[in-house]
Amino acid sequence: MPLNREPVLTSVADPLKRDRWARLRFAIIGPLLAAPPPAGELMAALRNLADKPWRHPVTEQEIRFSAATLQRWFYRARAASDPVAALGNRLRGDIGRFPSLTPEAVEILAAQYREHPGWTMQLHVDNLRVSLLPMDLPMPSYPTIRRYLIAQGMRRQARPKRDTAGARLARERLDQREVRSFEVDHVGALWHLDFHHASRKVLTRSGELVKPLLLGVIDDRSRLVCHLQWYLDETAESLVHGLSQAFMKRGLPRALMTDNGAAMLADETVNGLAALGIVHQTTLPYSPYQNAKQESFWGRVEGRLMAMLESETALTLELLNQATQAWVEQEYHRSAHTEIGTTPLARFLAGPRVSRVCPSAGSLAAAFRCEASRQQRRSDGTVSLAGQRFEIPAAYRHLGTVQVRYARWDLSRVDLVDARSGTVLRPLYPLDKSANADGQRRMLPCAQRADATPTPPTGIAPLLRQLIADYAATGLPPAYLPTFDKEDPA
Repeated sequence: MPLNREPVLTSVADPLKRDRWARLRFAIIGPLLAAPPPAGELMAALRNLADKPWRHPVTEQEIRFSAATLQRWFYRARAASDPVAALGNRLRGDIGRFPSLTPEAVEILAAQYREHPGWTMQLHVDNLRVSLLPMDLPMPSYPTIRRYLIAQGMRRQARPKRDTAGARLARERLDQREVRSFEVDHVGALWHLDFHHASRKVLTRSGELVKPLLLGVIDDRSRLVCHLQWYLDETAESLVHGLSQAFMKRGLPRALMTDNGAAMLADETVNGLAALGIVHQTTLPYSPYQNAKQESFWGRVEGRLMAMLESETALTLELLNQATQAWVEQEYHRSAHTEIGTTPLARFLAGPRVSRVCPSAGSLAAAFRCEASRQQRRSDGTVSLAGQRFEIPAAYRHLGTVQVRYARWDLSRVDLVDARSGTVLRPLYPLDKSANADGQRRMLPCAQRADATPTPPTGIAPLLRQLIADYAATGLPPAYLPTFDKEDPA
């Protein structure tokens, strides 16, 4: 007898394996629900269906069902408002409970994972087998242990490069908090900044081979590179140098996201961003995924830019910067980005934008500075900064502690500021001993103060006279015995 092909599910929209059994059962029982047999003839109809072969919904092999099974399906579907759902496979009652895992095995697995989160699941299974052997406890199967580890979130974790307390806290937070992609709605609302270590070395002018670092600033919405430049170090000076160029080319953003590097948290960087009205957002320590757009861009740099420079043996910093500028402006900005569906340049120009006009170069240099307190030397009216002495104007010679504003890498511009308001009072200049050797000295400005001309003494001080009077008023006897025989009779 040929197989009954009516319930075979070979349509274009092939259902999931979860639903194939329910639809097969409904295809068998459905005709009985549409045309119920007369009273007393139900079992005969079920036996007739039981004699027919059916095709397995998964393996497509021949399969038959007993009349008792078909009777159970019939009554279950007839009593349900959704007969197809009622004929679906029932979930096991022990799902998520892992009855084959004893409490001892669970404790051993948890201890193993806490101590060795980088182990593979097979290694966990092999060590668990050895640990359970002396206890004479049953050993669960590998699939059971694997399902348990996945259900508990105990997936294999790569050991961080630096196994410190901060790295462990960051790893725990990543396990406990969800990660979501984000994108701001306006151009200039958020920029990303980061340094990238090159995959190869460059030849410096001194003949040394060093690995340069690439400073990149990217707009979040458009993915446009605001500035890209290679440096030989990762310092606040290099960061400010590149970031200032990004401001002058693309305007001032509303916020800037960086990691927690020393250059990003330097006083000059923090003060400069605050002075320019830019919110400084930092990622969590050891959490580079929070700045994922920047990390993704580094892959483009290595995969395309650096790959095209593989054959260049005498790679210098100047050549690398020239090639980088040409690549980012002529290829990256004009290539369609799969995430945004257009080119970064087109989306940057389309807006909407919330960026602001960039101030002058002098204003940018004045913003990225730090403030410090220094003790003024009373002898010559100078203060010391980084081993160099600066003269304080004579009008401020009365200040014992002065507040100065400067950049640690550029002492050509040092200002004296008001400690209370932050207003710039005067620029300070380095001490010039050669110029001071001419012997010419300016007159000090006369300060208005009370007359302090010395006068002859007038006797006992008022305080001591008051103390003597108060003591005499107490009526107490003298606190000492005079020596009359030795006193001068006159």
